[in-house]
This record gives sequence, structure tokens and C-alpha cells, in this order.
Amino acid sequence: MDCKETEKKIPSFLQDELDGSKLEEFVEHIESCPECMEELSIQFLVAEGLERLEGGSNFNLQKELLMKLQGAGHRISVHRMLWYTLLCLEAAVAASIIIALCIVFRM
Repeated sequence: MDCKETEKKIPSFLQDELDGSKLEEFVEHIESCPECMEELSIQFLVAEGLERLEGGSNFNLQKELLMKLQGAGHRISVHRMLWYTLLCLEAAVAASIIIALCIVFRM
């Protein structure tokens, strides 16, 4: 994912609309590109800051953004684990079918 694509996806990320591989690509790019991380920080601070100021509450937006990125990392890990589990199940089913066919055709 390049910088232009990443910047277009920032609003979707901030609204928790990215998942799966799109989320993973976004987070990987953000973590490796200081310019896009800065743009994400700016957009997050503007959107959340205005909302919080209107509500009159205290906040630490930089910490909240880091927590949001950590949450995305957790969702990516869960997605990978589920994908790996699915692949293992498919391999087990395929192996079972092969074993069953071997038994049937030997008789």
C-alpha cells in the first residue's frame, strides 16, 4: 500500500471500518511511514479533539491513538490466528479424505 492509498483509508480506519487484509496493510504502512503516521495523528487529533472540546471533557488523544493502533494490531493477530486455524482444518479434512479413499480402494 502506498502513501496515497493509506491517506485515503485514514477516515475508514478512524471509524473502525477496515478489517482483514486491508487493516493489516494499513497498519503495516502506518508503522513504517512517519509521514503517514503524522497524517493519521493530525486527522485523529482534529476529529476527536473537536468532538471532545465540544463535550468539555479532558483527554489524551495521542495515547488514545496509540491504543487504537494497538487494538488494530490485536484484531490483525486474531484474524491471522483464525486464518491459520482454517488452513489447518482444511488440511485435516483433506488428509482424512485421502486416508478414507486409500482404505476404500485397497479393499
